[in-house]
Amino acid sequence: MTDDEVYAVAKPIWDNLVKSSNLKDYGGFTRDFSTQMLFGANEVELGKQWANNKIITNLKETFEPFGCLRRGVHITVLIKQTNKEISGEFLGRLVLGVEDDVVKVFGATIY
Repeated sequence: MTDDEVYAVAKPIWDNLVKSSNLKDYGGFTRDFSTQMLFGANEVELGKQWANNKIITNLKETFEPFGCLRRGVHITVLIKQTNKEISGEFLGRLVLGVEDDVVKVFGATIY
């Protein structure tokens, strides 16, 4: 798979994560999570993060993927992300893999 093909798969998933995080929508945010990620994505913990972190609740809905790292059965997509309230650029990291023949999120962070 080329980087552009990976981006085509990753963009709607990241777009959903951004929109759901801004809305503090747990169900939407975890929609594409792998089983492993769901175990770590406690609704109360996510609620605390959303309450105390302006970075993850004011994300601009425009973003730019700029690279892929491939390791084993996972692909990490690197994303340039900006925020509505905090100036500058942030690094988004989206780890994708396949579970039950469906592309799922195995990791997602913003720095």
